[in-house]
Amino acid sequence: MDHLNVAQQVAFGAIALAMVVSALRVVTTTNVVHAALYLVVVLAGVGMQFLLLGAEYTAVTQVIVYIGAIVVLFLFGIFLTRAPIGSTAGLDNDQRWAAVIVALFVFGLLAYALRDFFGSTQIDFAGPQTSAQVGDSMFQTYVIPFEVVSVLLLAALIGAIVIAKRD
Repeated sequence: MDHLNVAQQVAFGAIALAMVVSALRVVTTTNVVHAALYLVVVLAGVGMQFLLLGAEYTAVTQVIVYIGAIVVLFLFGIFLTRAPIGSTAGLDNDQRWAAVIVALFVFGLLAYALRDFFGSTQIDFAGPQTSAQVGDSMFQTYVIPFEVVSVLLLAALIGAIVIAKRD
């Protein structure tokens, strides 16, 4: 094992740890703005993982689209709808352990189903290698899902503005 491979493994582990901690904070923090900022850390970690894989175009797209647009959209939605910032006593209950049990059950069920369905399938890692190939894949093969997501985000933004203007 050469030194470059060890460095990549260490970088992957550090980034993955930061992503896991931030993802847990996204769902456990009581401040909705802090949750959005922890989401920025998670999405930046995904971009860094793409950089480790040598997919620079996808990493930059991750940062521009998800951090630069979607998180900003979340923050606009939070501020325009005047969501309560901080802990609200009426929104919490004591069903966390039931939620953990259900989450573990669903995780086990999904893991079993995926293993059963894809257990012997070989993964083809020879995907697009250049920026041109990634762009062709994104805007030819996946153009419909790409456009559907953009329309849904636009509808969410318009909905946030309509809700904010009612007051």
